[in-house]
Amino acid sequence: MANPIWIMTSAFDQLNLEQTIEKATEIGVQGLDLCVFRKDGTRDDFVATHLDYENFGPEEAFRLIDQFNSASLRLSIGAFDNLIGGDPEQRIKNQNHLLRLIRMAYLLGGDENDVKVGTFVGYNHELGNEEGGFEKNLLEYKRIFGPIINYAEDLGVTILYENCPMEGWRSSGYFGTYNNLPGVLAARKLMYELIPSPNHGEIYDPSHDIWQHTDAIEVIRHTDMNRLKRIHVKSTRNNPDPFWGNMYPMHQIPEEWAKKAGIPYSTNPWDRHHYEATLPGFGLGDSLDWRAFVNILKERGFKGPFEIENEAVLSKQTGKMGAIVQGCKAAVQNLAPLLYELGDEGWTYPIQEYQALSQVNRKDVPLRTMDELL
Repeated sequence: MANPIWIMTSAFDQLNLEQTIEKATEIGVQGLDLCVFRKDGTRDDFVATHLDYENFGPEEAFRLIDQFNSASLRLSIGAFDNLIGGDPEQRIKNQNHLLRLIRMAYLLGGDENDVKVGTFVGYNHELGNEEGGFEKNLLEYKRIFGPIINYAEDLGVTILYENCPMEGWRSSGYFGTYNNLPGVLAARKLMYELIPSPNHGEIYDPSHDIWQHTDAIEVIRHTDMNRLKRIHVKSTRNNPDPFWGNMYPMHQIPEEWAKKAGIPYSTNPWDRHHYEATLPGFGLGDSLDWRAFVNILKERGFKGPFEIENEAVLSKQTGKMGAIVQGCKAAVQNLAPLLYELGDEGWTYPIQEYQALSQVNRKDVPLRTMDELL
């Protein structure tokens, strides 16, 4: 079975759903991971809302499946926010939004159609600053996500965590840059022990380990493959720094201090770890050996999609649609010889392996809130 290549739709926040599907067809991918962020959310980086989550019922699910089948595309949905920390009011809104997405995934067929729900967990720094703060965050995760995952399991839906530490989520006046619990493999292993349900797993993005100077290939070697459902296609070009080192982040200091000392300093929360976001095969050297990475995934039996998450400096961050599409096309072409057999048309996805989404015609279920689950 050949792994399909998908696109995470945060790259196309300038476009509506119909336009995004057109771009996916042009680029030549087999699916879309639809970003469905809260329209009143607090994030302003790489977010998009490609479905009307406030007016989504069985009829909308039927039409969406038909629309994707007509385009020969598969789909998942997701939104990535802090669900156990940060502003308490926003936290509750994020939790309730995740419950809304679980209901939507159920209406779209859930696990029957491999429609997963992507999310972050977040991190509670009030707890984290106390002695035993990491353990306390794990316990808070269990308290909040235990009922959420039970709800998802009842509806036949699987939740997936992305491993981004969200290093820029707080001011660079703070020392730490660990802002999302599943940002390291050890945490994910513990999370599955705390909540043994099969209805949660992970989206693995190698770029987040690379800039932490962690070998992504070794991470896969130690990953529970039953939990791994998606791979994000994103990498980094690591830039060595003699001033701050490569273990600790740069910090916010007075500009005049930095100039007098002749050192770099953090000018924004994301400018801290000396790396540049890249896409494989597009314009820059890459600190990941993609052939070795794909080979270990094949060796361990990974069958899921490779999802292009385009945040590349030379592509998405240009703001130019032409460069965004070009970067995605380059990633597809770079991955194709690693994933597919050689045929008369070159290295291409075997279209006979595409399976249409089933029209499951699910009966509606009431929207739940955290107040009801806790």
